[in-house]
Amino acid sequence: MSIFQQNIADPRPEAPPTSPASPRRTFWLRCLMTGVVVLALGGFFALRLVSPVVLFGLALLGLVPLALRQLYRWRVRRRWKVLVLASVPLAAALAIGLSTHFRYQTAEVMQVPIREYSNEEYPEDPADRSVDYGKYHGRQLVLFQKDTTHFDFVFEPKHPHVAKVVFRNVDVSLMTPGLPDWAKEDSGLRRIALTDRQWNRQQVRFDPASSHVEVTGGDGFEKDHLYSAELAKNCLNAGLWEVLLFVKEGNSKALYYQGWFTFPLGHYQNIFEHNTGLSYWDHWYYLEHWFDPAGTPVPMGKLRRVDAEREAPTTFDRSEKIIVAGEQLRKWRTTLAENVVSWSDFYDGRKVHFASFIPPGRYSVSHPRKNQYGRIDRFEKTILREIVSPASANPLHELELIFRSSKQEGVCRFFVSGFDLNALPQLPMPNYFKGMYMPMGIGVPPFFQSYEELQQQPPNKSPYVSVLLDADERWIDHHSVGIDGPVLHRDERDPDILHVYLLSYERHSLIAHFVVSTGAP
Repeated sequence: MSIFQQNIADPRPEAPPTSPASPRRTFWLRCLMTGVVVLALGGFFALRLVSPVVLFGLALLGLVPLALRQLYRWRVRRRWKVLVLASVPLAAALAIGLSTHFRYQTAEVMQVPIREYSNEEYPEDPADRSVDYGKYHGRQLVLFQKDTTHFDFVFEPKHPHVAKVVFRNVDVSLMTPGLPDWAKEDSGLRRIALTDRQWNRQQVRFDPASSHVEVTGGDGFEKDHLYSAELAKNCLNAGLWEVLLFVKEGNSKALYYQGWFTFPLGHYQNIFEHNTGLSYWDHWYYLEHWFDPAGTPVPMGKLRRVDAEREAPTTFDRSEKIIVAGEQLRKWRTTLAENVVSWSDFYDGRKVHFASFIPPGRYSVSHPRKNQYGRIDRFEKTILREIVSPASANPLHELELIFRSSKQEGVCRFFVSGFDLNALPQLPMPNYFKGMYMPMGIGVPPFFQSYEELQQQPPNKSPYVSVLLDADERWIDHHSVGIDGPVLHRDERDPDILHVYLLSYERHSLIAHFVVSTGAP
């Protein structure tokens, strides 16, 4: 560098020496940053963009390096550090053990809390509510175990005007997943049978005049007017049940009380193992938490033998107006769509959502449920089969509806099998809901039936099968597609005409109507 360059002064002012940030300022910056992160995560949680399990997992992952750093800096002998590290998995195992013990503990007498919703808390309830709904709230459940599978459900009142309602000697095994013998040996059939058995609704009505129902106390209203007492296993996580009490108003029943409770999982576990002969711990996760078994092989040949089959002429009039009756009348307002008038409107790509069914067992319009009706937007043909089921010596029938998609490759094969065509009722179309009205699955009961019918026709003895499969007999998740089951009845005038309807997710609506000619070709 030249002498001239050395003597030229730098015109820039000399930067003042930096001073370290004050501890107080650093503390407030950290607090601010922590607050931003907490609020951001809280926002994600409130919007349900992130599962709380994910948030707790991230928090735990954040704590692990901090704990290891503190342990490294801890000025103690190495053996103490080893003991601390070894105690972590032991503490975790102890916590898991205690949690499992309390979660699955059983006793012959158990008090079970009941969740009740007011009109304000549950405005979207599609039930036909009585004018007396909400006037007889305030109950707790005391569960008495009579033997391995039989229980008394005693709904104790918390207020003097509310009656005590008892369901006596109920065989809970009939409302707990079981397996037909012919589905036990195949892992795919076993998985699908148990999945659909748990994740379908089963609502059982008890006659108040029967020995299974007892009403005492209160102001006399319930004892004099109880029309139907019902228990329901929800189409949700294991153990989520309901109690529903009805009066008669006009020509129909009206709901005046509904309570939600969890049937103790320890008893559920024992009854499951009694029903199936399987270890509960091999199946517990997908019974207590939805876990999609899509792609599971379902070998139909192990469920029935086909003696004859033929293509049945079928009409699907996409321009036909949607038929609405039965529970669909009540649930049309939980069908979240506009200008859905004909069947074609479900398949033209417009937004059609449904109120989701969420724990403990209620509908929520805040959780709109999507569908995949684009996978079945091209109906192709119907195959009618004569079959023999391991459950029956009598010849039975099977329908297969075959669909293709305008949006993706492959076929969807909708099966409904194990029914007697000649035993189906002849009905006018507006009375479709009085026909064979069933969920999907292997050996599943109807959505709604009396306790006497359930005793006479236990699900694990049923020849009924309904599944949605691909070309290679692999299971397609009908819940995601948005199909809950079929409805079948014969024509009121022509017994050789079969009407087949598809129920939407949670039976909010019918989504299709097929007219099948079953007479001799």
